[in-house]
Amino acid sequence: MTQNRQTAIEGIYEVCIGLPEPISAIQYWEQFGYRIGQVGELTAAAAYQLYGVNSPLHAIRLYHQGADHGLIRLMIWQNATNSGLGMDSMKVLGNRWATTLTADLLGISNHVEEAKAAGWAIRYTNSYWEVIYDKEKKSRPFIDPAVGVREMMLLQPLTRQVLFQRFGYVVPKYGQINYNSAFKTSQFTHMGIIVQDDSKESLKFYEEVLGLLRVRDEVETTYESSAAGRDIFDLNPGEKYIVTAFDDPRSSKSDFMEARSGRLYIIRFPEDINLESRFEATQPGSLGMCLYTYRVRGIHSYFERVQGSNAQKITNIVSNEFGEMSFSFVAPDGYFWNLVESN
Repeated sequence: MTQNRQTAIEGIYEVCIGLPEPISAIQYWEQFGYRIGQVGELTAAAAYQLYGVNSPLHAIRLYHQGADHGLIRLMIWQNATNSGLGMDSMKVLGNRWATTLTADLLGISNHVEEAKAAGWAIRYTNSYWEVIYDKEKKSRPFIDPAVGVREMMLLQPLTRQVLFQRFGYVVPKYGQINYNSAFKTSQFTHMGIIVQDDSKESLKFYEEVLGLLRVRDEVETTYESSAAGRDIFDLNPGEKYIVTAFDDPRSSKSDFMEARSGRLYIIRFPEDINLESRFEATQPGSLGMCLYTYRVRGIHSYFERVQGSNAQKITNIVSNEFGEMSFSFVAPDGYFWNLVESN
């Protein structure tokens, strides 16, 4: 897809979180460096037209420093359709989660332990050491620098998060930490979905229709190769998943130092593994992480492209709760998406 000034897409713009009330969520996300930005609402009829949810909607967009991606949209439904995934396994079709860079993973872990001791509903993994780049390089412990990340999963009834801290390297355009925030965290750097598609046909939609840059293609993770992957995605012995990532087109396939955050991670399980389908629990109207959005220039061009694809349930282009031109659809892999016209 040719990118120009009239037709362009960037990294994932927002993670949308369905809520029964906003106050506790605003307090929570402020600790991660977010702040209240735009506020808007839709009538039940307008919400049904754009999101397929017959309920009045009040929405709050949370900004993070000057970021143009990785933002949060709180969607407060008067009549939510379901309670979402809650703290169910990450190993289900329809799953959504969002990942954040931090400079203080241990500090966040302290709060996790405090929450557990206080009896909160919370599920988490240990923080695992993972070498992301140059895995084959042999380093000498205590002599050579340790280059990698520590990462952990954190599930709560209304949030599904992965947090990571870098050691020994930087990627300048992949997450900007707000060092004044309590948890010293960036905007969301990458978001994930789970699919099963041995043919890989559904992956083409993100590259050929939406025009995203396909990177880190066909990266395999097995039960035996990754303790973090094993724990986060509940892998059994002998099981594996394959990762393909899609970036902002301004990112780079070959130079990881030019990688931009806003990445979509597609975790693809082989079709011979029996996965539960929970798409109904992670779409608008659901509580918890229920929708991702992309911001685009030339929304009518994108509308025509999506109409000409295998996407389903394509809405008309209408005004969303913030007065922006917007439309929704279900991608060939079953995930509900929304595109927003860039100002």
